[in-house]
Amino acid sequence: MSAVMPAVMTHRQRVIGFVLCIATILLAVLDTNIVSAATVPIVGDLDPAHGVDKIPWLIAAYQLAATAALPLYGKLCDVIGAKKVFIGAVATFLAGSALCGMAGSMGWLIAARALQGIGGGGLMSVTMVVLRELKGPEEKDGGKGGSVGGIIAGAGMALGPWLGGVLADQADWRWIFYVNLPIGLAVLAAAVRVLRLPAHSTRRTIDFLGAGLAAAFSTMLLLVTQWGGKDHAWSSPLIIGLSTATVAAFALFVRRQATAAEPVLPLGLFRIREIRYGFAIQGLVGAAMMGSMVYVMIYLQVVRGIAASSAGLYLIPMAIGMTAVGLLSDRLATAGWSQKTFVVSGTVCASAALALLATLTTDTSLWTVRAALLLMGVGFGQLIGQLIQLVQDTAPAEQLGVATTGVRFFQTLGGALGAALFGTVLSRVYAARGPGGTTSTIGGLTGHARRQALDAFVSSTSVVFWSATAVMVLAAVLATRLPAGIRRKQEAETAEAAEVNATSFTTAPPLPR
Repeated sequence: MSAVMPAVMTHRQRVIGFVLCIATILLAVLDTNIVSAATVPIVGDLDPAHGVDKIPWLIAAYQLAATAALPLYGKLCDVIGAKKVFIGAVATFLAGSALCGMAGSMGWLIAARALQGIGGGGLMSVTMVVLRELKGPEEKDGGKGGSVGGIIAGAGMALGPWLGGVLADQADWRWIFYVNLPIGLAVLAAAVRVLRLPAHSTRRTIDFLGAGLAAAFSTMLLLVTQWGGKDHAWSSPLIIGLSTATVAAFALFVRRQATAAEPVLPLGLFRIREIRYGFAIQGLVGAAMMGSMVYVMIYLQVVRGIAASSAGLYLIPMAIGMTAVGLLSDRLATAGWSQKTFVVSGTVCASAALALLATLTTDTSLWTVRAALLLMGVGFGQLIGQLIQLVQDTAPAEQLGVATTGVRFFQTLGGALGAALFGTVLSRVYAARGPGGTTSTIGGLTGHARRQALDAFVSSTSVVFWSATAVMVLAAVLATRLPAGIRRKQEAETAEAAEVNATSFTTAPPLPR
């Protein structure tokens, strides 16, 4: 156990810290999807002959590295304090961004993208820890404060592909990465000067072996889900061997967490009901989100003939729904909505949206697609911030970091498993109902064969969306098991924090008008 020394920040410093966190989260959200809009100019510049084959690695490198680093980030926050880890994550992200912009080959760019992903894994998760520690005690109770996730995720979802396309077309694809530098350097300088977060006065060990096993397990799982059924058959020796290694790494990781003195993901967290259900719901939400966003885009492009750049615009209603919920969530919390209410409402809305998508046909009005995505945004917008805050409200103070990054970790793993599950469902249903061949041959068909293929493809996506609906309904059932009220932390801790923050707010200068 480490002693956590409270920090004193003025109200103005807290506001500046909040702005820094918003900028950092926006950078993280943008960089998860900004590259997808610029893959063509990147390949054309760096490797016109063979670059297309390396695009999946370019996109996956960031996600693999970010996911692998998550458990270690959480433990580092609890051991050395969130400020140092935040600064380190931002610095790593900026170094990766600079190297991406200077890349002279696809191999260089992929490696630099992985380095950027290591930093990016901390931008979202560690920033949520910083946001939590910036709050006063009166803000840490209840369901208020869950608005940030929905607003930023919605804005980033709408801006990412558009900004990437604009920079690639009007400037140069390298500016997709260089644009991070001035914003990130400003965040870095201000964080060093302004942030005064709780310090940890007792030295604690870090379970690097556990972190390595978590990284190995999560990386291999993501590779299995990305390669299985696409680049390699599920029955191929590579996928079977990789799957076996994944299971073995997971078993070793669990054993290590049960025996390590300072585990990176303490199994004791799962004894806390809110955290146990929060992790499970977040994993299911990650799977359902993957099933919805990916296959809506595929439906629009394959069945409706909409170009990839234009199909991305259909995510705008989803972004609007998430942003609107983010703006309203604090008011709803003030009106009496508990975190359980948000999570139940969010899972129900998302379930309804997925069920609506399951009814799509080859000639369904595109406004139905927009309406479903708007409703989905309303659902997911209620879940993104509230599940993190639910876990933070119930985690022991000395395990705030690992609990927060655990939410993100389970979401990512859920998304990977969802992608594999839904991809397998789509392929097998189409193979059973289609005219022969795979879904990739639809574009070359004509006449009756094409019509039959499109009908089979639509019925296959309907099965996918019904499967995603079932996943989200399960999340809704788990949400109803959450306690009505959030368990409070020890009274002595809350009283001490209240006393310290009361002093800081009393002595703080007024905000400039």
